[in-house]
Amino acid sequence: MQVIFIHHSCFLVEVDEKVLIFDWFDGDRVEGYHFGGVLPEYEPDTPVYVFASHKHRDHFDMDVLHLAEKYPKIRFIFSKDCKMSPHFLTKHGFAPEVAKRIHYVGADEKCRVDDLNIETLRSTDAGVAFYVETNGAAFYHAGDLNDWHWDGAGDLINGSMRTNYRSQIRRLSGRKIHLAFVPADPRLMEHQFDGMNYFLEHTDADYVFPMHMWQDYSALPDYRKRISNAAMAERVVEINHENQIFEILEE
Repeated sequence: MQVIFIHHSCFLVEVDEKVLIFDWFDGDRVEGYHFGGVLPEYEPDTPVYVFASHKHRDHFDMDVLHLAEKYPKIRFIFSKDCKMSPHFLTKHGFAPEVAKRIHYVGADEKCRVDDLNIETLRSTDAGVAFYVETNGAAFYHAGDLNDWHWDGAGDLINGSMRTNYRSQIRRLSGRKIHLAFVPADPRLMEHQFDGMNYFLEHTDADYVFPMHMWQDYSALPDYRKRISNAAMAERVVEINHENQIFEILEE
């Protein structure tokens, strides 16, 4: 397998002949930021699956539907809060057939798209997180499912957030996860890695990719050193630039 960190929370996974893309958006959609990640090009007959966890502009961009013009086999799996009517899509210049390529999912759902088994978890912010199985591999993309501990939110709100987050992550306990993509937002300051810590302690993911870092990767090296369990620390992948490529050796 090959993993490409595009930018922010967008990752691309190549597994055998398939390409999975999670939470892509154009790099200039978020005010104050320029994200420079670029999707690679593939042969037109490549099976491409595009996931959007929710409609926040740093996770979803309807322009991703233009990929249907390049890849006839493409399928889109979007959270229901991204829903667009066929009339809306036509009005914005998309071919009528594009609407037939979109599968919308809500929280706590299971579905099958081609030979992908997809299960959703309920986000602690908006939309869903994805657990995807295909070609003997399993992937988890959190979207905005995280232990969001905001300064000034108060113990009641932050405590409820933590309870809900941990409840969702426990659903993954004991499941095989080859690749996981988990938020580590620096805006949370000393709580940046709270969600990551719980995820590492309660799942058996082989590789855990930090994301949602707003182009600030500076805390990752020290974080990996601070993890007391060496085997656990090795599971955390060190991200340091956009369009970073990782080769994953399958056992």
